[in-house]
Amino acid sequence: MTVDRAGENVGENAGDRVGEDAAKRAVVTGASSGIGRATVVLLRQHGWEVVAVARREDRLRALAEETGASVFVADLTRQDDVDALAAHLAVTGPLHTLVNNAGGAMGLDSVEKSSADDWAWMFEINVLAVKRVTSALLPLLRLGAKDAGGADILTVTSIAGHVAYEGGGGYNAAKFAAHAMMDVLRLELGGEPIRVIEVAPGMVHTEEFSLNRFGGDQARADAVYQGVENPLTAEDVAETIVQSLERPAHVDLDLVVVKPVAQSAPYKVARGPLVPRGGTGVS
Repeated sequence: MTVDRAGENVGENAGDRVGEDAAKRAVVTGASSGIGRATVVLLRQHGWEVVAVARREDRLRALAEETGASVFVADLTRQDDVDALAAHLAVTGPLHTLVNNAGGAMGLDSVEKSSADDWAWMFEINVLAVKRVTSALLPLLRLGAKDAGGADILTVTSIAGHVAYEGGGGYNAAKFAAHAMMDVLRLELGGEPIRVIEVAPGMVHTEEFSLNRFGGDQARADAVYQGVENPLTAEDVAETIVQSLERPAHVDLDLVVVKPVAQSAPYKVARGPLVPRGGTGVS
């Protein structure tokens, strides 16, 4: 197992397993829980080399033990940590894919009453961290594209980045910005063999997203999913991510929106059993 942290190496060389075959290597941010963790697990099951990145070393250690992934401890809101990640990757093997997954929401208050500090945090993690990591790793992805014939930047946004809803002001704004960043990046990388993919999930029942949004209020977090038949799981979204990455190299899924059937829009969710309306149409 390898656990590296920004500015400190605490283990064997994370690149020892890289380059033995033609396996591609991916970086997954926000890998300590939820969608990020599930993506690391599935990529490893599919034979990818993976560098899992997150702040919580204890969770990364457990993930490394479970999957054999390499891990790197970093706070992506700190430029020094991002620079250390890029330096680590540069000496440990080629890089073919970046999965920008780290993100989160804070609060569900109106634009008028919401906290500007909450907004600043959401922009730091959902927008500026994605920009920092993408900028730092693009040179390595270009080298990976030469090595493998192509590379990928896949960013997990949200349907909140496409449809506004009451109480979503700060999170909507941050995810709309992340969506726009991917659109611009796709234009800027035109002519290069680098796919820019956006996966925008709807309601996903993970252990931390709503809990963090509501400041640790478990009852309020549980109420988000109460009565909803089969909200998405982290594994559902991870499958969408991996399927997008494993399409033929010339196929670019620019935008994949994935929601549970019970969710028509961010603000319209059916609660209770899903049943057909009316008669059967059979006489």
